[in-house]
Amino acid sequence: MTDSQSKSSSRKGPLAGIRILAVSQFGAGPFATQNLVDLGAEVIKIEDPSAGGDVARYVPPATNNADSLYFQSFNRGKKSISIDFRKPEGTAVFHRLVEKSDAVFNNLRGDLPEKLGLTYESLKKFNQSIVTCSLSGFGRTGPRASEPGYDPIMQGMAGYMSITGEPDGPPGKAGVSIIDFAGGYAAALGLVAALLEAKTSGVGRDVDVSLLDTAVSMLTYFGSWTLNTDWQPARMPNSSHQTIVPAQNFQTSDGWISVFCAKEHFWKKFAELIDMPELIADERFSSFAARFDNRDVLISILSDRLLQKTNEEWLSRFRGIVPSGPVNSIAEAFDDEQIKARGLIVDVEHPTYGTIKQVASPIATEGSNQAFSPGPTLGQHTDELLADLLSMDEVEIKHLRDQGAVS
Repeated sequence: MTDSQSKSSSRKGPLAGIRILAVSQFGAGPFATQNLVDLGAEVIKIEDPSAGGDVARYVPPATNNADSLYFQSFNRGKKSISIDFRKPEGTAVFHRLVEKSDAVFNNLRGDLPEKLGLTYESLKKFNQSIVTCSLSGFGRTGPRASEPGYDPIMQGMAGYMSITGEPDGPPGKAGVSIIDFAGGYAAALGLVAALLEAKTSGVGRDVDVSLLDTAVSMLTYFGSWTLNTDWQPARMPNSSHQTIVPAQNFQTSDGWISVFCAKEHFWKKFAELIDMPELIADERFSSFAARFDNRDVLISILSDRLLQKTNEEWLSRFRGIVPSGPVNSIAEAFDDEQIKARGLIVDVEHPTYGTIKQVASPIATEGSNQAFSPGPTLGQHTDELLADLLSMDEVEIKHLRDQGAVS
């Protein structure tokens, strides 16, 4: 346990007391609700017993009895109830859970929430204040609403791949599922906003978020430039910024560093710290526009210079003066002093894997990031929720099991 964890507050997270039913699997949806758990919400995963539950349980490497490390990374602190929606009795159990919940979240294909009765229109008769949130590949409307969609598809369709990678290489995607996770954040924000309204008005609503919409929304200045000028973005060498110079990766004598001179005074300090102050007075490099126009000449000069020292030598000069950092491996990133100091690595005790190290939510507030129980086994909390939350007795629960409504 990190120092920040051991100093946990008696105050609960800001979403304490909020109960969310989650019909979601794999990455984007569970990531959204994981962040809500880390803010104090109670999230109940509703898993399909006929499909073996969340498909993430079986994603390698490190899978163990329908309980992979991949699944654990998205489901810390959640509960699991196994319900078969194909059985009328299973649907009835779900509706009783809706009566006692604040929100229903799903990340199904865009046409399925309505078909499965997961929309506000379908559920308001059970709970007028229920918030329903759908996170899908293409949204609930439009010609592709019924199509499945995943992160790499969205990176390709939204133009990300056209600007990712080296100029002479093929289109590439980001190594991390950035659209899945950004979509998760967008959905979580939309859900919380609707919850805030419902708590004051007593009336819920639908929230519709798509991965493609999220990807396009993040084009921001790329979108503005493309829609309003004849400028065309392209893949840039060494992960360079499209227009700011220097703002890219540079190779050193023993690795790579990233430098970002987003202000004139950063550029001037950078030139001084690499012992080339003469570049500051050079008219070719005297402004953002000038450096952009003479990018190739300047980058050649800078690249030759930065090859002469190590990562540590350059970064020790730049630190706190010029925005910069090492280009780390993932293992190196987790060893960074800042990441350790921020408590982003949490320990979770798992009955099979032992101590699992996981990544915490980036939202730091009193009472957050206190969900240290492992992701649940399939249907682990079925009996508990039926008995404690829905006040069912053993006879009722056995009947539901015999009918195959719960498992």
